[in-house]
Amino acid sequence: RRAGEGVGAGISKESMEGEAGGQDAYQAAQALESVTDLVEERQLDENKVNTAMVALAEADKANREAQRKREKELAAVQINSEDVEVISNEFALDKKAAELRLREMKGDLEVALKSFLD
Repeated sequence: RRAGEGVGAGISKESMEGEAGGQDAYQAAQALESVTDLVEERQLDENKVNTAMVALAEADKANREAQRKREKELAAVQINSEDVEVISNEFALDKKAAELRLREMKGDLEVALKSFLD
């Protein structure tokens, strides 16, 4: 139902006044119309919330999948443990952080070291 097409739509105050209790009937129709409008608005709000939640869930799923893919790609990069030691010692990093940077730089020690200076 669109706006203006509710239960009381098409009922004018003038058409109701000719009937017995017309004023009361008109007011009742208007009250019913406002209630149905409220219910319709709530349903629209619920639909918007549901749509937003589905979109967020899909975005979260895509982000997790992208993260897994990135982790898999980084794990496939061959690195030298001595290079991890160099980065760890030179920049006072734990070995995991040093290893991650080295993997991100495709195992190239020189590029990894320079990346800390940029």
